[in-house]
Amino acid sequence: MREYQYEIVDRSGRVVKGVAEAASVSDLVRELSAEGHTVVEVAEPRATRPPLFRRRLSAQDQMMALHELSTLLESGVSLGNAVEAQASGTRHPSLSQAFEAMSRALMRGESFLKALRAGQLALPDYVYRLVEAGELNGQLAGALRQAVDQMQYDQRVATEMRGALFYPSILIVAGCAAVLLVFVFVIPQFANLLETGNELPALAEAVLHAGLWFNANGWQLAAALAVIAFAIAMLARREGVRQRVRDSLSTLPILSDWFTETDTAKWASLMSAMLASRVGLLDALGLAASSVRITRRKAMLEQATSDVRSGASLSAALEKRRALTPTGYSLLRVGEQSGQLAEMLKALATLYDENSRRRMKRFLTLIEPLAVVLVGGFLGVIMIGIILAITSVNDIAF
Repeated sequence: MREYQYEIVDRSGRVVKGVAEAASVSDLVRELSAEGHTVVEVAEPRATRPPLFRRRLSAQDQMMALHELSTLLESGVSLGNAVEAQASGTRHPSLSQAFEAMSRALMRGESFLKALRAGQLALPDYVYRLVEAGELNGQLAGALRQAVDQMQYDQRVATEMRGALFYPSILIVAGCAAVLLVFVFVIPQFANLLETGNELPALAEAVLHAGLWFNANGWQLAAALAVIAFAIAMLARREGVRQRVRDSLSTLPILSDWFTETDTAKWASLMSAMLASRVGLLDALGLAASSVRITRRKAMLEQATSDVRSGASLSAALEKRRALTPTGYSLLRVGEQSGQLAEMLKALATLYDENSRRRMKRFLTLIEPLAVVLVGGFLGVIMIGIILAITSVNDIAF
């Protein structure tokens, strides 16, 4: 038995709130209804924790919850019982609260789409569209599975892109730490060389002066760097700034093809999921185009959507806008002729995804040695300056 808070309208029309024990929310609702009351809300009281110590609800948590929900539905569990099981079985308080809100919405007779929106989870737009299509064609479990698969794909792409920059970032941070140690502990030991009046090589003098200036103004420099880092962090939270950075990076010679193929793979995968769930072609095109991150490609796909709306086939519209490769146009034409457009889009997504991974590996083979050369070169210049200072003093003394 578990304890639940409830709000009802009794037989006399008064609103009554209270606490009762029951095996489940549905059992309590049936019990209260049998007594002639109108149930307004039933919720499980929860101990509140300070937000400071609450683990942030991640996309992985939401994806696993939807995965479990789709598995329950595929196993024949009713929607109400499946949602109720998730409300009591999830490990994150925010998820439990979201599923309880869904359960209450379902009890009021609302559709699962409205119940899902009532949960106020930060889900991609295509999840709601897939759920809507699944309810209309009676394949809610399959639609949820498609949504989970797409969320897994999006998360894998994001993880791979973050991982691509992890090792070079470690190299750069380690190099900066090494330079910092040299400036703080090594160069001050040779400060007297500047005070002897000896004529030092230009590189040696520049390195020693830079090290002494750093030690004399270290706190001011640290404060300035902190302000710059804070400003960058604030700017990075703005979608417009992030969009401009993405658009700029997508024009670079090496990154251009990588960004394009990654975006196209995501577009094709989402199109395949939407069409497989019986979402209309124009609706699927509009939603898939909105998920593309590069502005010029988004505009290109929106123009192709307009062409399809005007009566052109999908393959012809994309070929007109040069949105894909010749192989892509051929796959889509085969899909249109055979009635297997969703399957061909899935194959296209796989093709572009594999190409994207190869581009990423090629990018890593260039950026990793480049980071080593830059960090090693900077450290080398500093050490050469120190060595020149030592040897020049020894030459003068000799």
